[in-house]
Amino acid sequence: MAKKGAKASPVVLSFMFMLFLFLFFNFVVSDHGKEFELLLSFKSSIHDPSGFLSNWDSSVTFCQWHGITCNNLSHVDTLDLSAKNLSGKLVSSSIFHLPFVETLNLSSNQLNGEIPLDIFSSTSSLRFLNLSNNNFTGQIPRGYISCLEVLDLSNNMLSGKIPQEIGSFYSLKFLDFGGNVLVGEIPISTSNITALQFLTLASNQLVGSIPRELGKMKSLKWIYLGYNNLSGEIPKEIGMLTSLNHLDLVYNKLTGQIPSTLGNLSDLQYLFLYQNKLTGSIPKSIFGLKKLVSLDLSDNSLSGEISELVIQLQNLEILHLFGNSFTGKIPNALTSLPRLQVLQLWSNRLSGEIPKSLGRHNNLTILDLSTNNLTGGIPNGLCSSGRLFKLILFSNLLEGVIPKNLSTCKSLQRVRLQNNRLSGELSSEFTKLPLVYFLDISNNNLWGNIGEQKWDMPSLEMLNLAGNRFSGKLPHAFGSQNIEALGLSRNGFSGTVPRAFGSLTELMQLSLSRNKLTGEIPEELSSCKKLVSLDLSHNQLSGQIPSGFAEMPVLGQLDLSENQLSGEVPPKLGKTESLVQVNISYNHLQGGLPSTGAFRAINASAVAGNDLCGGDDTSGLPPCKKVKNQAWWFSVACSLAALVLLTLAAFGVVLLRGRNNLELKRVENEDGTWELQFFDSKASKSVTIDDITLSAKEANVISRGNKGISFKGKSVVNDFQFVVKEMNDVSSIPSSFWSEITQFGKLQHPNIVKLIGICRSEKGAYLAYEYIEGKILNEILHDLSWERRRKIAIGLAKALRFLHSCCSPSIFVGRMSPDRVIIDGKEEPRLRLSLPGPVCLENKRFISSAYVAPEARESKDMTEKSDIYGFGIILIELLTGKSSGDAEFGVQYQSMVEWARYCYSDCHLDMWVDPMIKGYASNNQSQIVETMNLALHCTAGDPTARPCATDVSKTLQSALRISSGVPAGLKFSSPVLAF
Repeated sequence: MAKKGAKASPVVLSFMFMLFLFLFFNFVVSDHGKEFELLLSFKSSIHDPSGFLSNWDSSVTFCQWHGITCNNLSHVDTLDLSAKNLSGKLVSSSIFHLPFVETLNLSSNQLNGEIPLDIFSSTSSLRFLNLSNNNFTGQIPRGYISCLEVLDLSNNMLSGKIPQEIGSFYSLKFLDFGGNVLVGEIPISTSNITALQFLTLASNQLVGSIPRELGKMKSLKWIYLGYNNLSGEIPKEIGMLTSLNHLDLVYNKLTGQIPSTLGNLSDLQYLFLYQNKLTGSIPKSIFGLKKLVSLDLSDNSLSGEISELVIQLQNLEILHLFGNSFTGKIPNALTSLPRLQVLQLWSNRLSGEIPKSLGRHNNLTILDLSTNNLTGGIPNGLCSSGRLFKLILFSNLLEGVIPKNLSTCKSLQRVRLQNNRLSGELSSEFTKLPLVYFLDISNNNLWGNIGEQKWDMPSLEMLNLAGNRFSGKLPHAFGSQNIEALGLSRNGFSGTVPRAFGSLTELMQLSLSRNKLTGEIPEELSSCKKLVSLDLSHNQLSGQIPSGFAEMPVLGQLDLSENQLSGEVPPKLGKTESLVQVNISYNHLQGGLPSTGAFRAINASAVAGNDLCGGDDTSGLPPCKKVKNQAWWFSVACSLAALVLLTLAAFGVVLLRGRNNLELKRVENEDGTWELQFFDSKASKSVTIDDITLSAKEANVISRGNKGISFKGKSVVNDFQFVVKEMNDVSSIPSSFWSEITQFGKLQHPNIVKLIGICRSEKGAYLAYEYIEGKILNEILHDLSWERRRKIAIGLAKALRFLHSCCSPSIFVGRMSPDRVIIDGKEEPRLRLSLPGPVCLENKRFISSAYVAPEARESKDMTEKSDIYGFGIILIELLTGKSSGDAEFGVQYQSMVEWARYCYSDCHLDMWVDPMIKGYASNNQSQIVETMNLALHCTAGDPTARPCATDVSKTLQSALRISSGVPAGLKFSSPVLAF
């Protein structure tokens, strides 16, 4: 036997070394083979239209495959396939079983189905897992991975409750389940993850209270639980999280008072508690958070006074306390905050004077103190920073003159001072502010002869001077050809209506009522082809109603009452389809009233005080007398009848045939009897039932949807092109569908795809649409210039306004998303409407639930405000170049809306605007910022907080004007618009 401690022989050592190499080689080869098979299994289970995985084959080692990084032993440790347009379902026996993988990133794709149930039990090496921004459904799998540090499943359609096992992920530092449809309460076990730094559960349907146990998670830096249905009080234990930098609990149902313990969060920079039901006063301890950059407690039921202790917040840039019940004075301490840019205290019960030094030592860009009980004058120094571009002080009790310093504030863009007690004259400088596009100083005591002043406001689009004591002649020009709304009513203006108003080609609203205007109504006004509302009532105008008014294409409201007009009402005025409201009472008009259009059932009060007559159907007017000379009438009638007959004979009764083609008719072909109706005269002369049925073949397929397949069709007669949609399961279509779809056929708008015909039988049904040569918006968005994006945004806004405001009943788009927008050859957006009936949200091809308003995700009931939400998402995409399907927001952000919201509040414009338009944006910052402001307002979680389509259209067109921007380097507040 060998002695104890004797050394092994060289032969034994060599044998042992060879055995080790053999076992190690077999182990490595075995694992490499397993990894190779798992990767190919994954590739075979998904769809890769862009060919990113094209080199995943045996020709090269998998360490050289796209998206793969290996460790020193040539094992896969990182698989990054984010934003590669992958689709399909994940299989359990694939990449989640890779034995050495540490990072798996499949975010921002189109992957669907359920997440494999063994995802958290198949590998123990995983540290980073990101499946966000896909179309995953089902529940969050149970199980845990002890070393996982990042888990991101946000912006999918995951449902069910958050598993209790979440508390077993002890190593997690980042957890994001936001943007799903999770229900139930926040598990108390979450508090076991003591290493967690970022917690995001926002935009779900979570209920119950916020667990007090979260106070044990001392590493937390970010809490985002907004946009849920959480209730109860804010736990005072949150005040124990001394590392917290960001606390966001917005859009919940939280009650009670703000806990004073939040004052212990010495590192807190962002405190957002808006849109809850919080009561009581602001705890004094909050004003001790010296690192606060943004404080938003708006839209609650807070009361009491705003403490002078606010002076301690020397780093504060944004303060939002609007929509509460605060009383007392605006604290003078606010004037000593050097970084304060945005101050919004509107809709409270504040009284007293605006601090006289406000703005002198601040960096103000936005000031909104409207709808309070403020008295005294407007301070001189509000624009001392030279950066103030929005000044909103309406509906107070302010007195005195408009300060001279405001008249020289060249950065001003939006000024609203209406409904106060301001007096004095407008200075000559005030009428020459270069960037002001919205100016409302109505309902004050201002006076003077403004017609003698030179107006030079090149950006002006909306001007309201109504309800003051201005006198003299009306200004002939305002230095701008872009004016859309002009309100000069209820003043003392005299003289004539300037003919130059007819050159305001963008004018949509003109109100000159209740003045002392004389002379005739200028015929030039009929050149304002965009004019919707015209009010010239309560003046001393004479002469006739201009016949050109009948040629105004969108004129909807016309008020000429209480004047001295004479002559007859132009007969063609009754044929103006857009006209819905007319008042011509108390003039000297005579003759017959038109019996069509808005005059068909006009109220008696709208025609009283004239010498008019009408038919039996016209309210309050006697019938017009018949011509006494019956023989003469009979002779004329016979001559006219003969002429008509000759004309019909000469043209082959084309007129009647054209009319019949637009009516419902039945036609026969080899498939049976069809009911056919066209809404377009050209289509009715070109398209036959055979053209429609024969187009429905595989070679002509354009798209496939949950309600049918669309085909490209062509007329045999003259190559007229159209699109045919074949309806699925005709027997299940309710009869109400056909009456509703007929109303769609009557829609005529340049930004809406036309329905040109319908045909149906017992065997099938088809809808025929106009064919548009163009591209889908989501296919070309990244390549568009700003001017093209601007045109798209305005066109879509106009389409929404038409559908919501001009159709009776209103029509809702139902699914407002980029894949329903076609950009035609003239760069105009054309919106494809959803079919009547419930909208199917189960088809996830339209990029998850991103375009569906939160309130509609469960009920599936679409409303006007649902359309507005989808439009807001499209606006964000046009501005940022990102989409919910491919945007990589980073680990600290949630959905695209929330990413945009926080970037808008806290980042320079360069950080979020699309690089494709950055050059334009840097020179026109205000235009871009105002548009993002509107987009975020449209995507508010509360439907009642979203603007209506009319306000969206007006505000958008106002924001997207050509102007120079506000100074570079600004940060802007969270979205609030004062319409």
